[in-house]
This record gives sequence, C-alpha cells and structure tokens, in this order.
Amino acid sequence: MTVTVYKNAQLQGCDKTTDIAVVDGKFAKIGGDLSDYEKNGNTVDLKGNLVIPPFADAHIHLDYIYTASLPTHETTSGTLFEAIDNWSDSKASLTADIIKERALKGVKMQISHGVQYVRSHVDVTDPKLTALKALLELKEELKDYIDLQIVAFPQEGYFAYKGGAELVEEALKMGADVVGGIPHFEFTREDGVRSVEKGFELAMKYDKLLDFHCDETDDDQSRFVESIAAYTYFNSMQGRTAASHTCAMGSYNNAYAFKMMSKFKKAQLNFIVCPTENCYLQGRYDSYPKRRGISRVDELTQNGLNVSFAQDSISDPWYPLGNGNLMHQLDFGLHLSHMMSVDEIKNSLKFVTENGAKTMCIKDYGIKEGNSANFVVLDEKNVFDAVRNTASTILSVRNGKVIMEKQPEKILTTYNF
Repeated sequence: MTVTVYKNAQLQGCDKTTDIAVVDGKFAKIGGDLSDYEKNGNTVDLKGNLVIPPFADAHIHLDYIYTASLPTHETTSGTLFEAIDNWSDSKASLTADIIKERALKGVKMQISHGVQYVRSHVDVTDPKLTALKALLELKEELKDYIDLQIVAFPQEGYFAYKGGAELVEEALKMGADVVGGIPHFEFTREDGVRSVEKGFELAMKYDKLLDFHCDETDDDQSRFVESIAAYTYFNSMQGRTAASHTCAMGSYNNAYAFKMMSKFKKAQLNFIVCPTENCYLQGRYDSYPKRRGISRVDELTQNGLNVSFAQDSISDPWYPLGNGNLMHQLDFGLHLSHMMSVDEIKNSLKFVTENGAKTMCIKDYGIKEGNSANFVVLDEKNVFDAVRNTASTILSVRNGKVIMEKQPEKILTTYNF
C-alpha cells in the first residue's frame, strides 16, 4: 500500500487549508484527522498553495504543432482560409515520425503547465492517415501522463475533399474517439448541413462523441450551430456534442442569438472557445472597428451552458505563438469576454478545468474521495491571485504519482526601497 498525505492544501472555496490522504493512487480522505495515514506513509507540505483538478485542454491540433516555420506554411494574410490552403499544399511532406516528434514536444510543454486531459483534432483528409497513426501511437505511449482523446477531423471537409467522409469513418474504425467536422468550409450551405448529418450518423454508428469546428468566421450568416443543436437534441446526444469556436455568434443579431440560447440548453451543447487563436484570426476582413472574434462566452455562461477555453494551436499556420499554458488562455478569455467582476474572476478556473473535462465526458475527475488522485498545485494561495498573476503550476500529480514538479519562481534582486 502506497500512502502520501499532502498537508496544507488550499482548495477552492475553502477558508482554510486542508490535508489530503492519497492511497494507492486514489483520494482516500480529504480533511479531518489523517494521523493514521501519516503513520503509514509520506507527507508533503504544500505550504498553503492552491490545489485544483488538472487542466483540461479540450481543443488542440497536435499534428500541426511547430509547422508555422515550414516554407509553404507561412500565412501572410492572417486568415483562417489561407492557413487551410497552406496546410493542404504541404502536409503530405510530413512523416509520421516528424509529426510524432513535434506532438510529443508539445505534450511535454502542456504537462509542464499542469494539463492532464487533452482532446486533439487530427487531420484525416489524407489517404494515408499519416497523422492519425502517429497520434494513436502517442496516445498509448503517454497514457500514464495524459488522457488523450483523438478527433477524426476532416480539415478540408467531408465533401469539399473527395472521399473525406470515408476517411473519417476509417479513422473511427482505427481508434479515433470523437467525430469531427467543419461545415463552414464545405462548398455550399447544403453540404455544410449534410456534413453535420453525416457526423451524427457516424457518431451513433460507432458510439462516439462529436466535436465540430463550427462557424469559425465573422460571417453572421454562418449558422451551422443551429443544425448541430437540432441534430444533438433530436438524436438524444445531449452532453456528448461540442461546438468549437462559434466565432460568428459574436456577429449574430441579438434577436437570433437569444432565440438560440433556449435551443442550446435543450441540446445541452458544449462550447469550446479558443481566445488567443480567434482574436488573431478573426476580424481580418474588418477595417475599424475590428471584431474580437470569439463567441458570446458571457451570455452562454449566464444561460447555464458549458463553456471551456482551449489552446487550439502551438506555432502552426493558423497561429504562430502558443505554449500550452491554459492560464494564458483564461487571461485572454476573461478580458475579451468582459468577464472581469471579482465574482467572475473567482469562479473562472472552471473554464480551463472542470468545463473542459465535462466536454470530454471525463467521469473520474475532481478532488473527491474515491476519485483517482489527479491534481495540480499552483504557485498562489487563492483563485483571485492565481488568475491575476497567471499562476504557474509547480506540481502535477496523476494517479498519486508526481509527473511534473518545479520550483516556484524566486526574485533574486534585492530592492532598495
């Protein structure tokens, strides 16, 4: 039996610190008298630092990581559609080994920032399914460090790319966890709706979750989110479907947007927002004023809908920066969404933890007795300061074992004032 008692943990919503007993990789007891556990195990003093569930990144493209510098990948206009074209022209030059090497580097960076749950879209509009094979291998190799969900994502469309629908199905047969789609990239609105229908057909056939790139545009007439909500509701897929990006929602007229809120609630639709990526990509066709390019995070949240923030890209044709730090995404997301009241800030960590885990349908999640002992420790004492200072992760524990640890930052200069 392996026992560790973590002393002086500051849990969210608690006025004072708490001790936590972990036995054989599970939370055995939280709070109260843990003296019997201390007699039989090790103790670790967390010194009043904030302890939260691990970060969950529900939307990233691991197969694209570190491709921004490839000669044919430079995106000069900063637009979504040029980036897709550039990727299409050069993705065939990447081997499985190269993709896997870069993805591993990206995952290590995520782990260093406390991420333990990752959903990666993988481009399957490739007859060889090169990236899919690489990511399936990586998923198995890293299972002790992260839960990796793989989305069978047709970057160039179900129907805009010849044979795209068949490749998505083949990817599901090979082990992809989630059905993807990109209806706003199809040739016509009719094909876009047809791609949504096809996605649901495949999800129900293979018992998979769904996650669509949806309305990633400033075009206020891009309204595929309504089709996704309808198919979710009428096929009883509530809670199992995610709409990623939904940038066009920021351009919808209020009458339409408010009508849709009740439909979203009936569908229990999950929304994934990528703050840094979309404030960079969107508004490119505007002069001034320029749109922020993100969804109605505040209104969706006020209506009880599940919204999470995600990284999306790490240095690829769509976005040249990115480092896998979800505290950075949280910082941008709150600013861009005008969600800066004290109460909103104190309740905001959910956007990069539990809400992402809910979208991914992770069951064994959270700091609760009986759950797997997965948690991270931040270099701050409370949520407000953690958000304000974009706190660093200094310890990451998975199934009771330390998978990442680093020293808190120290100021070496002595100020003479």
